[in-house]
Amino acid sequence: MRDVLISPSILSADFACLGEEIRAIDHAGADMIHIDVMDGHFVPNLTFGPPVIEKLRPHTKKPFDVHLMIAPVDPFIHAFAKAGANILTVHPEAGPHLHRTLQAIRAAGMKPGVALNPATPASIIEPVIDDIDLVLVMSVNPGFGGQAFIESQLRKVEQLRRMIDQTGRDIILEIDGGLNAETSPKAIAAGVTAIVAGSAVFKGGPTAYADNIRTLRPSVHA
Repeated sequence: MRDVLISPSILSADFACLGEEIRAIDHAGADMIHIDVMDGHFVPNLTFGPPVIEKLRPHTKKPFDVHLMIAPVDPFIHAFAKAGANILTVHPEAGPHLHRTLQAIRAAGMKPGVALNPATPASIIEPVIDDIDLVLVMSVNPGFGGQAFIESQLRKVEQLRRMIDQTGRDIILEIDGGLNAETSPKAIAAGVTAIVAGSAVFKGGPTAYADNIRTLRPSVHA
């Protein structure tokens, strides 16, 4: 059986009480905390930066799964490491030297990841697959929460599953965008090992978080 990690995206949390929200999803069974960092340039939205992440760090011991939708990335790597990020995921399009960026992330003490937009092919990670610990498939176009799941990304997940299995390494295959009780099982069946969900986790308030997470966490035969 393949265990599936749940990484709730705080993009859908109540921003007025983020510390309390993070503690609530931690207690509800989240495996990681997904933090979307947007710069209003690489994607059309603005969210969090290292100072916010640093203030949130004391509220949980769960890994901070930080997705950078910013360009450039390299000047900010050490700031995110200092703030408490555990996994730092970048887009290939965000800079000219992906391999160098991934090396810098690992050197800063974090696990490096690569995020693939819907139009970005799976093959782009082939030259760096031995240098990453996570691949994030975007099943929506990045920038905003609440978008509809793009079904064609399941084929990309299947491609990546085969590529990862050939390495023999335990690389997390994560998916983000439009995940809910209907789409999550499809993504898991295609081969993902981590689900990022925002509104599907945070709907209904803190008393509903544990049930919401359970609906996203089925396991399938590997």
